Amino acid sequence: MIDPRPWDPWLLLRVILCGLLAACGGEGEESALRYVALGDSYTVGTSVTEAERWPNQLRDRVAGLELVGNPSVNGHTSADLINDELPQLDTMRPEFVSVLIGVNDVVQGVPDSQYAGNVAVILEELLTRLPADRILCIATPDYTVTPSGASFGEPALRSDGIVRINAILRDACEQRQIRFVPEIFEISLRALADPSLVADDGLHPSGKQYALWVEAIAPVVEELIVD
Repeated sequence: MIDPRPWDPWLLLRVILCGLLAACGGEGEESALRYVALGDSYTVGTSVTEAERWPNQLRDRVAGLELVGNPSVNGHTSADLINDELPQLDTMRPEFVSVLIGVNDVVQGVPDSQYAGNVAVILEELLTRLPADRILCIATPDYTVTPSGASFGEPALRSDGIVRINAILRDACEQRQIRFVPEIFEISLRALADPSLVADDGLHPSGKQYALWVEAIAPVVEELIVD
């Protein structure tokens, strides 16, 4: 029997669109946030594999993140982050950013006041691009407890310096309602009793230590990105 109703081309189009949406996971599914990790050797993962870097482990742990950039460089200071890393955000177009910077400021003897000023520049620049709940700052670990730590300055003085920069970054975050993860410093101290938490270079964290970092960082990220 012939259907007397006229053929509706819009019906065919709606069927095709519904099929495409179903293939992509449905209309309501949100895409992962574009994540960029800013920092120094700790973020670029000096002496560990790419998969062992903590931003990569974080990406694997948190389903809502897509790691699209890691412009961190071994030896970068807070000033280097401003000059070399922040400009790259224009092309990376992040929707979530982490910041871990400061150990090389300590090693190079950058005054605390200068570091504080640089941190303010970094955070204010990020706030022009992202809301505060899409920015996360991470404490600097204490490298002085590692076998090679004494090669980069008197351990007690350098450790005190790391404590101070962590306090500066924490306070700057609190002033701007940006979350800060302090536990990394305490986690790094475990390397005194557990050599497996140090990479083969005797200085940087191992992938195993970075996994412990992610245990502290991931819940904060999940809390931030869940609307």
